Amino acid sequence: MNRVFRTNPNTEIMVEVKLFSCAASEYLAERISDYYGQALCDRKISRFSDGEMQTIINESVRGAYVFFVQSTFPPSDNLFELLLFIDAAKRASAGYITAVIPYFGYARQDRKDKPRVPISAKLIANLLQAAGADRIMTMDLHAEQIQGFFDIPVDHLKSEAIFMPYLQSLDLTDVKFASPDVGGVKRARVYAKHFKKDLVICDKYREKANEVAGMTVIGDVKDADIILVDDLVDTAGTLCKAADALLEKGAKSVRAICTHPVLSGKAYENIENSNLLELIVTDTIPLKQKFTKIKVLSTSKLFARAIRNTHEHRSISALFFE
Repeated sequence: MNRVFRTNPNTEIMVEVKLFSCAASEYLAERISDYYGQALCDRKISRFSDGEMQTIINESVRGAYVFFVQSTFPPSDNLFELLLFIDAAKRASAGYITAVIPYFGYARQDRKDKPRVPISAKLIANLLQAAGADRIMTMDLHAEQIQGFFDIPVDHLKSEAIFMPYLQSLDLTDVKFASPDVGGVKRARVYAKHFKKDLVICDKYREKANEVAGMTVIGDVKDADIILVDDLVDTAGTLCKAADALLEKGAKSVRAICTHPVLSGKAYENIENSNLLELIVTDTIPLKQKFTKIKVLSTSKLFARAIRNTHEHRSISALFFE
């Protein structure tokens, strides 16, 4: 196995880097390891007859920089498996443990928006720290303030470094960027500012979760190629309604970029039957199905570079798209 070492700045000891994949993100971890230039380390996941999980690290991690790659999308076993691996590494005397979580689940529950509900994102942060994580590496949190839920370093990678080069390759003429809701305006503004284009807002309101009751377009979209910007797509109801509203206002075409393809319920059917020309996502969550309208861009190179910069004590912000 090609081993990578880093010199500890306080000593002359060479610190080995260990990359591990958890089960749900093995497809992504393999791509990350290819870009990083180091094979994934040996581990095993077994279960008792009642379903109880046991995680086993099959090689020494003593004193090593250890990275576990796992997105925490449902089922909850994905999160629990990551916690068990972190605990195993801590008890095996790993030198520094980083949880690489491309998609950070439960991030939508980041505050008490009604009485007697949990702040689930904070609970997940507590669990990761209690298990023994020394650092978190993730991408496009639903709310940036979730970084403040942790008392350990959080590397918050931005998908702009992946999406912007692709958008440039489309060579669209009259582009405008749109947020599918008021909460995502800051996210869409980053793209509008970078490309020096106008920003449009789709103001939605809901009567219940996962169901959009109405949509209002704020801004001129006539004869424009619209690109909707969001951090995740769940049932795709908001995106599809936004596309309809924008086309009704005179837009020439509508595309959408969403980092995390949660795609639950009738999402695939909704997208395929929608007026969206294309939905561009990343591979933080694996697709359950393949459709012609869905384009997947890989995050593996960006995460590999971030992992290398972490163990070499170099800047992570240098990887952001300016």
